Amino acid sequence: MSARFSFDNSYARLPERFYIRQEPIAVAAPRLVFFNAPLAEALGLDAAALAGAEGAAIFAGNLVPDGADPLAMAYAGHQFGGFSPRLGDGRALLIGEVIGRDGQRRDIHLKGSGRTPFSRGGDGRAVLGPMLREAIISEAMAALGVPTTRALAVTMTGEAVLREKLQPGAVLTRVAASHIRVGSFQYFAAQDDEEALRLLADFAIARHDPAAAEAENPYAALLSGVIARQACLIAQWLNIGFIHGVMNTDNMTISGETIDYGPCAFMDAYDPGTVLSSIDHGGRYAYANQPRMAQWNLARLAETLLSLLAEQEEAALEIARAALSEFAPAFEAAYYDGFARKIGIAARSADDAALIEDLLRRMAEQGADFTLTFRALAAAAEGNADAARVQFGDPAAFDAWAEGWRARLTHEPAPAQLLRASNPAFIPRNHLVEAAIRAAEDRDDFRPFEALMAVLARPCEDQPENTQYGTPPKPEERVLATFCGT
Repeated sequence: MSARFSFDNSYARLPERFYIRQEPIAVAAPRLVFFNAPLAEALGLDAAALAGAEGAAIFAGNLVPDGADPLAMAYAGHQFGGFSPRLGDGRALLIGEVIGRDGQRRDIHLKGSGRTPFSRGGDGRAVLGPMLREAIISEAMAALGVPTTRALAVTMTGEAVLREKLQPGAVLTRVAASHIRVGSFQYFAAQDDEEALRLLADFAIARHDPAAAEAENPYAALLSGVIARQACLIAQWLNIGFIHGVMNTDNMTISGETIDYGPCAFMDAYDPGTVLSSIDHGGRYAYANQPRMAQWNLARLAETLLSLLAEQEEAALEIARAALSEFAPAFEAAYYDGFARKIGIAARSADDAALIEDLLRRMAEQGADFTLTFRALAAAAEGNADAARVQFGDPAAFDAWAEGWRARLTHEPAPAQLLRASNPAFIPRNHLVEAAIRAAEDRDDFRPFEALMAVLARPCEDQPENTQYGTPPKPEERVLATFCGT
């Protein structure tokens, strides 16, 4: 085998009740339709060797690399508020861990690799469209500087998968700092397996919070670390208009990375109540609800750690409550700092939150496009407000806000530069993602997918040759619901 992986599989060294060893199930005709060569190089892999037929075989699950130890991870989870004590990798496998050129450990994971004992009657497969969606959006998030899992490859299987209709099958190769979830802790808490909880917590500390090992209470420090990372992550989602769509506890990582891009989407017109997930019937995970639901998920994590936080229940509850109280101020600081930069303010003052909220209120009332409004502020700061004003049904609503904003910018050294660096011109708009998927699935044409990926790799550059990728959808192009693909 010319494509070699230097695996060091630490999760596989945990006791066997943490996972079930499972080989991927071979497919008929592997075909590599996306390969992330720069990511492969960063992981210390041989990109040239993986870009051909051998890579397709590995990323489809037909060829298991030397040193791999494929396993389906066990976890539980609250799904839309209802608890399932046994979920696990029903269509995915952790094939191993590698140490990248930056010295960081990362999982390599196959999604759509066949049935496992956790499949619960499912076929264990994935279809092409949702795997392309995850590749597009996860790589866009990475380019935007948001912590995220990454897409290393998408491989077609040469087999049809039945969903509402027969669709082309595919496997996504995903890279993550780890796949430990809130649901991983819930799995063992539901079984009252304190030994496993302690082992998992110690593993998470070693992997994600090594400084916590030296703390007076390492498990409290772990909980605080997870809370801080998630508070910052959710703030970043809101700063770019992103809606995850399925923020279940099995989809929240301990690492603080965005994971499991199912019915996720970016807003076009700003509306805090936006729901774009086909399965979120009650709006549980609407755009503006995401901070509250993140805190709810983190409370479920804290519950699993109570026995580790202190011997006495009341003392453990007090520690957990204190840690959870850190979420709101951490989120608000990251949220308003992010929006301050988006309006050209490098160092936020106490009064800037009101200026930010006033703009958002006016945008919601006027149906302003989220991405284009903020992007247009750079030109407005330089004296040309036309592109910003046109986003508002009544341009006077922008003018009234801009008067105070311009006065505030007199205290900033280089607001236009900061505005262009903080506000993308290009996001994976739903209609563009859908068009790329339709071309690939219906016509075997990957050119729209490849063109969109190239544009999204440089989100904050003007790219005058690609302006069509920055415009909102026409009414007939709007995508009002996205799907998870299972």
